[in-house]
Amino acid sequence: MNISAPFIRRPIGTTLLTIALFLSGALAFRFLPVAPLPQVEFPVISVGAGLPGASPETMASSVATPLERQFGRIAGINQMTSSSQLGSTSVVLQFDLSRNIDAAARDVQAAINAARGQLPANLPSNPNYRKVNPADAPILILSLTSDTIRLPEIYDSANSILAQKLAQVSGVGQVFVGGGANPAVRAELNPMLLNKLGVSTQQVGAALSAANANKPKGEFIGPINTWAIDANDQLFKANQYRTLIVASNQNGAVRLGDVADVQDSVEDLRNAGLSNGKRAVLLVIFRQPGANIISTVDNVRELLPLLQASISPAINLDVVMDRTLTVRASVMPSSFLRTSTATSSWVWLRCRQLFLARKRLASLCSR
Repeated sequence: MNISAPFIRRPIGTTLLTIALFLSGALAFRFLPVAPLPQVEFPVISVGAGLPGASPETMASSVATPLERQFGRIAGINQMTSSSQLGSTSVVLQFDLSRNIDAAARDVQAAINAARGQLPANLPSNPNYRKVNPADAPILILSLTSDTIRLPEIYDSANSILAQKLAQVSGVGQVFVGGGANPAVRAELNPMLLNKLGVSTQQVGAALSAANANKPKGEFIGPINTWAIDANDQLFKANQYRTLIVASNQNGAVRLGDVADVQDSVEDLRNAGLSNGKRAVLLVIFRQPGANIISTVDNVRELLPLLQASISPAINLDVVMDRTLTVRASVMPSSFLRTSTATSSWVWLRCRQLFLARKRLASLCSR
């Protein structure tokens, strides 16, 4: 049996079927998801831990090693890599493609809890994990620059205001703030003065921790009424720290300003971002898995005026990288699609008119 025979005997039906398939494809083309690369979802989890001031060797031996020992007991791990640097450690776990990422995340959290007793006691917080896709890349990068506002204040606005609003945009998966750090007070101790005044670095650290703790202050209790003491003794500026007493000995009261250079600064001096040759804070935006990259970027761009209005007018918010430019250039414009749809409708009508005319002609000839 010849498969092509029915189509050859019925050319009009074949033509109409071809046109119908063309119209269906033209309409369905507008609903296809758009992405620059094929979507590859690797079950990968990244674990990070921080210990300010610790050397890479200390981070590798006291933080990375206990975590790796516990992670090695998790089933389905194909690859485990760790990287230790000054004050931080990152462990990347790659699982089998058949492993459910949510189940793997629960196992990772259980391993972190099991390793907590072997980690340093002065670790500021528990190690945290996040699900990542190593095949993905940022879809949009925004920069914040200013000629009058200091970089720590710009970073604080980006981290506390802009990042929260961007994370709520449809299609946005993660937002990272880089190029700066939160405002902080830095005290650079002078070892010569410490030795001269008989003060140890442990005494200074203990005094700083005790003075900057926001603890309950107690209450006044009377026969009838009770009054709670509401006071905040936290210190926020460098001039407040300079008068802090860190030790008392035969030399008298030793204040922090006597043994250290106290300045208003940032938490980490080793973070820097540049935009057009100027220091800037960068907002790196990633999309959710499966989200349309063009729609996500359009949603973020529509929000830019609102974001600019929510921060100081002295801060300039600009787009420095848009990954959809090449994607948009490779996709057929919507105007062409509308033209193609109109052309297809015209062809459909002409073919129908031709079919009816041929049918009437065949009817007349039969008479």
